[in-house]
Amino acid sequence: MAAAFLLCPRLALPLRRGSRLLVSCSASASASSSDAAGGVGFQGKVGFLGLGSWAPHGIKPHQGWVIPHFLPSTVPFLLVAERQFYLHYDVTVWNRTESKCDPLLSLGAKFESSPARVASSCNVTFAMLADPESAAEVACGTNGAAEGMAPGKGYVDVSTVDDATSKLIGKHITSTGASFLEAPVSGSKKPAEDGLLIFLTAGDESLYKRVAPLLDVMGKSRFYLGGVGNGATMKLVVNMVMGSMMVSFAEGLLLSEKVGLDPNTIVEVISQGAINAPMFSLKGPSMVKAAYPTAFPLKHQQKDLRLALALAESVSQPIPTAAAANELYKVAKSLGLADHDFSAVIEALKAKVQSSQQ
Repeated sequence: MAAAFLLCPRLALPLRRGSRLLVSCSASASASSSDAAGGVGFQGKVGFLGLGSWAPHGIKPHQGWVIPHFLPSTVPFLLVAERQFYLHYDVTVWNRTESKCDPLLSLGAKFESSPARVASSCNVTFAMLADPESAAEVACGTNGAAEGMAPGKGYVDVSTVDDATSKLIGKHITSTGASFLEAPVSGSKKPAEDGLLIFLTAGDESLYKRVAPLLDVMGKSRFYLGGVGNGATMKLVVNMVMGSMMVSFAEGLLLSEKVGLDPNTIVEVISQGAINAPMFSLKGPSMVKAAYPTAFPLKHQQKDLRLALALAESVSQPIPTAAAANELYKVAKSLGLADHDFSAVIEALKAKVQSSQQ
C-alpha cells in the first residue's frame, strides 16, 4: 500500500492508504497489495478516453496546494483523470467534445484528436464510455484505440458493458499485441471525489499488477476476477441489486407517508438498523424533498438493468424483482427523468398512484 506514496515526492495526498483493502479474487491464491503493485509505482504516460459531462465543483486544498476540482455529471472519469495530475503523471486525453477536456488541459494535459492517437502516445490508456456501443466504437472503430495499440501497451476499459462487448474489445486490443484489462467501477460521484471507487477487474493479470498503483489512487479497493467478462458480469450484478434496492426504498418512503409516518424518520430508522446502506442515508433526505441531484443517471441504471436481464436470460436464471424494477425505471425515463439521479425512480411510483386515481 505504501508504494503509491512513492509516486508523488512533491505532493502528499490524503488518500486513506491505511484503510485500503486490496483483494485478489482469481482462482489462484490472493495476492497481497505489495505483490499486486509490484512494489513500485507506475512508470509511463497515461491516456484517458471519454471524460463525460462535467461541472465545476469549487476548489479543494491539499497540503497547502489549491487545485481546481471538477465533477462529471455522468460517470466520474474526468475526476479520475484529474487525480493523476495530483501525482504528476504525464496525461493525454480525448473526448468527442474537446471543450469537456478544458479543465484537464488547463492543468497541463495534452489533447489528441482521436483515441488511436492517445493510445499511440501513451503506455496505458483508460477508457470510460456511457454504453456498450460507445465503448466498442471508441476501442474498435475507425481511428479507435486499437489502431494505436502495440506490444507493450495496455488498455484498461472502465466502462460498464456486457461481457460480450468486453470480450469483443479485448479481442481487438490483444490482436495488436497489447494487453487488455476490463475494470468497471462500483461507485459514482462522491466515491470518485474521495478516491473510494471499487475496481472490478478481469483480463491480463500482468497489466492488472502494472496499473495497480493507478487504481489505488482512484479507488479504495480492487478485485481481480480472472478472465475477461467476469468484471463486466460482476458490475452488472452489483448494479442490478442497487437498482432493485432503490425501488424498494422508494416504495417504503411513499408507503410511510401514505399511512401518516414521517418519511424522514423512516430514513433515520433504516440507517440505524441491519438493513442500513450508505445509499439510503445519502439519497433518502433528497428523495423526501423530491430533489434528485445527479450522481448516477437514471438512464444508466436502466441500461444496466436491461443488460443484467439479458445476462440472466442467457443462463436461464429468473430475476423477477429486477425485471419489475426495470419497468419502473423505464416509466421514469418516459417522464423525462433520464438524466436525473436514479433515485428519481420514486417519481414513477408517484405517477402510478396518480394514474390509478383518475
